[in-house]
Amino acid sequence: MERPLDALNQAKNKRVLVELKNKRQLSGTLKAFDIHINIVLDEAEEREEGKIISKLGRVFIRGDMILFVSPA
Repeated sequence: MERPLDALNQAKNKRVLVELKNKRQLSGTLKAFDIHINIVLDEAEEREEGKIISKLGRVFIRGDMILFVSPA
C-alpha cells in the first residue's frame, strides 16, 4: 500500500466498522468511496458497545463526519 485510499480499495465489498465524530458506530459492507472519503455502506447497522441497535440498510456517509474506517 502506498496511499491511504489503497487501504479502502482493499476493503471494498468487505465488512468495515466506521466511527463517526459524534461517537456513533456503523458497520456494513463497503460498496463505494471517493477522494473525500464519502462512503456507501450496504447492509449497514448502527452499533453501541458492540451490540446492534438498529439496521439501516444502504447508507451514504459524508467523509467529513468520519473519524475512522476499520476492516471488521
